[in-house]
Amino acid sequence: MFFDLNTENQTQQKMKNEKYKLLRQGIIFDLVGMATMAIPIVGPVLDIVWAPFAAKKMSDMYKGTEGKIASVLVFVEELLPFTDVIPTFTLMWFYTFVWKKQPTPQTIQIRIND
Repeated sequence: MFFDLNTENQTQQKMKNEKYKLLRQGIIFDLVGMATMAIPIVGPVLDIVWAPFAAKKMSDMYKGTEGKIASVLVFVEELLPFTDVIPTFTLMWFYTFVWKKQPTPQTIQIRIND
């Protein structure tokens, strides 16, 4: 059986691009969330509109239980006063791709009796 190394490299490159695409989107969403704090009087009203949108985007970007927990956190963070400075999307990216311990792959040895 032959393995195509080009296909494997292309897959790795695509995954790396997707990873940094999530970071760029997260930074943009964090900046939008922070910008609402800079607008007097209207800012808190915008936070009420932005909170469910941000929660939906978080759950779309990060699947599974961790994504659901992060979406609840971003929802609450956007609604609470003076917490808009917390970069929740960026922190989730760092948790997912930098801090979280990934399981190490295990090698299974197979013996074939002749």
